[in-house]
Amino acid sequence: MNWSQRVSLPPRFVDWSIFLLLAIELASGLISLTTGRPGGRAVFVLHSVVGLALCVLVFEKLRRVRKRVSRPGAWDQATPVSVLLAVVTLGALGSGIVWVLGGSLALGPWGLLNLHIGLGLLLVLVVAIHLYHRWRPPQRSDFEGRRTVLSYLLLVGVGALTWRLQSVFNEWVNTPGAERRFTGSREEGTDAGNEFPVTSWVADDPDPIAIEEWELTVAGEVKRDLALDYEAIAAEGIVTEEVGSGRNEGAGSSDDGRLRATLDCTSGWYSVQDWRGVRVGDLLEAAGTAESARWVSFRSVTGYRWSLPIEEAREALLATGVGGERLTHGHGFPLRLVAPGRRGFQWVKWVTEVEVRERKDPGQWLAVFVSGFDSEGDGKNSENG
Repeated sequence: MNWSQRVSLPPRFVDWSIFLLLAIELASGLISLTTGRPGGRAVFVLHSVVGLALCVLVFEKLRRVRKRVSRPGAWDQATPVSVLLAVVTLGALGSGIVWVLGGSLALGPWGLLNLHIGLGLLLVLVVAIHLYHRWRPPQRSDFEGRRTVLSYLLLVGVGALTWRLQSVFNEWVNTPGAERRFTGSREEGTDAGNEFPVTSWVADDPDPIAIEEWELTVAGEVKRDLALDYEAIAAEGIVTEEVGSGRNEGAGSSDDGRLRATLDCTSGWYSVQDWRGVRVGDLLEAAGTAESARWVSFRSVTGYRWSLPIEEAREALLATGVGGERLTHGHGFPLRLVAPGRRGFQWVKWVTEVEVRERKDPGQWLAVFVSGFDSEGDGKNSENG
């Protein structure tokens, strides 16, 4: 028995372990898209460690099947799907590793991290097709015994060690990856007013809003509906006073309509800014919330919307300015949600309606993907940057 046979793992163990780790990667990746608080760091660490452990299993899988794929006449109708699965898997893993090491790639309005996310989602479809053609049910004997436990411990150990070594490498070489936030995002445009990026989500790109026609409404589970024009909001000093220059990252006090908060975009960048506007808590107090009020939904002129638990919403801000400047159209003028600890796509732009609800808005995820398709524009503006 040669060395490769000694260290090789049972084929079904490798196949189903890959499937298990891919499921963990998908779940942790989706959760990470909505996690922006430091308390969620463990999700990002898990995603990185499991991804690196997955590299070991994928290498073992490719080593085992390479002759079958390269041998003339050995292909069947399912082989192209298997090859596609290998390409997409390697692309997803490789793009993630390159991003962590400081690499970048411009793909129109998207970047390398967007490619990583897109390939990860594509994997779900390709894996489903692959399982349809190559279904091999797991056998209990493949996972019994001390060898299975040791194999998983080794995989986790290799993943964790490699994850730690890449952090050391980034710091030693001083790559762009060394300055990443725990979410993986890199700093851009902090304290530069409106000069932080405007990135794309889906098709949201409304025409500039005519301020004399714009109105903010507060309705739903409230004692009295509110309708405020921009002048009424600005009359409270919301956009006329200079913003402070505190340097602490994260959320500050919003009692006076000022809030220092980190906008962390799923496109791979973050920006720490001083925001100025009206406290959502003040609006809710003015409207008077009913006892049934549990959620607050923020709706854009494009139909895009997102909801927050009411206690979290009270601490959020509807911003009219950033860094001492009035918001530009691309950043959501006249009003955008500032929700500390949430990812950028949840910071709704061009807000026109605040709806107090008894239950969480069930249609908000659909709105994320379909809003804006019936409006004119070039697709450059979005809900996440």
